[in-house]
Amino acid sequence: MTADPATASPSELPKPMGLDTSILPLGERSLRLILDHVLAVGDEAETTYLEVKSSLDLSNKAGVAKVAKFLLGAANRRPKEAARHFRGYAVMIIGAQKDAAPGVPRGVEPHELEDRLRPYLGPQFPAFEFGRIGVDGASEVLFVIAQPPQDGQPIFPCHKSFQSDDRRDSLEDGAVYVRGTSNTRPARAGELLALVERARGGGKPPIDLEVTILGSIGRVGRIDEVMESLYKHEEEEFSKLPEPPQNTFAPTSLRLASSIFGDPEPTSAEREARLNSWRKARNAHIARGREHFLGVALPGTGIRVVSRDRFVAKPHLIVTFHNCSVLDFREADEADFEKVVEPIVRQQSRFVLGPDLSDYGMRSRDYPVRWTNQSDNVEVTLTPESFRPNVPWTSDLDDYVLLARDPRAGSVTVTWMLTEDGNDEVTKGQFETTAADLVDAADLLNAAFFAGS
Repeated sequence: MTADPATASPSELPKPMGLDTSILPLGERSLRLILDHVLAVGDEAETTYLEVKSSLDLSNKAGVAKVAKFLLGAANRRPKEAARHFRGYAVMIIGAQKDAAPGVPRGVEPHELEDRLRPYLGPQFPAFEFGRIGVDGASEVLFVIAQPPQDGQPIFPCHKSFQSDDRRDSLEDGAVYVRGTSNTRPARAGELLALVERARGGGKPPIDLEVTILGSIGRVGRIDEVMESLYKHEEEEFSKLPEPPQNTFAPTSLRLASSIFGDPEPTSAEREARLNSWRKARNAHIARGREHFLGVALPGTGIRVVSRDRFVAKPHLIVTFHNCSVLDFREADEADFEKVVEPIVRQQSRFVLGPDLSDYGMRSRDYPVRWTNQSDNVEVTLTPESFRPNVPWTSDLDDYVLLARDPRAGSVTVTWMLTEDGNDEVTKGQFETTAADLVDAADLLNAAFFAGS
């Protein structure tokens, strides 16, 4: 007789065959290890923390109901027992069996599947994740990954009925499902009482967040002085240009063609008008040029977050850098001196049509990092799907550049505020971080734009 995990001692539980269950089942490397295990042993891989489906149609209610049943059972586990394998996570693998991984059709979108699952799981159900490994151009193996259960969590009942031709796959509104040794089934009386005790476990532990800065916060001296000098030089060089010969008989069509195809020869009046227009927009040109200059010349900054022993669902973390400014990061090969100093007369290129798209920091709507200047401070907002227990979450270093407003400041004050989906508590923190060594703007300009000349 097979031992039930709800009542069995650790020595009575089934032993994994050829799979290291101490791994964190997240990321392609870990998922491939799980897939290799299923390919080797097939259905025998099924346990309290792993379910195998050789095929499942996630476009119909029957397939969605099977995933919902697995997630409900995984959510109604006891934390200490769940923590023995996969660090408390549970995995459903879809599209694999012994000696074969036919996969399922590509195109399953996580948000669409979540929308289909939500009626069965209810609004307060814990977050879950998805993974995928491609089989070929048309198929992939899917992974549904349930989060570790925690003391203080309530019982998670089913919220919607589903009647299947096979009653083992049916769901009942209000029923409580738990994971057996290789299946999900209705809870027994003792298991319900154990879940009641879990709910009395004092609620979620407090959030213990570690926030650190990656990269550096720049300190640059004489920025305004150098930018003013560059624009003064541009105007002086323009004034030295020889006046074009006046030819009142030059056809307008020829001058227009010259203007379109390059090497324009403006009249004295046109030169004066262009200079006046440039002078009026000088402050705006300097502001844009300063951003391009520093975005290219300074290294990017990122943020690393670690949640100690606590899963944080759908976090909203605002990190404030006091007395700093933020600029979009630019790669070194984007350096363009004409974007630092706006020419009074810009040469036209017959091969360039429309604006330079590199000037616009276009990112997807669900990109989890946003940054903005707020008065004299910088606010960076992080909205990842989750912070996993003791697993560092790191933002990219090619998003933005941070600059201390006071070049004499050797350190910067950083404060942060975290809210969590479904949690009314606000967690706050503060620390000091060291700024980079002070550099002169002229030296920085030469290194970034004229190093190879």
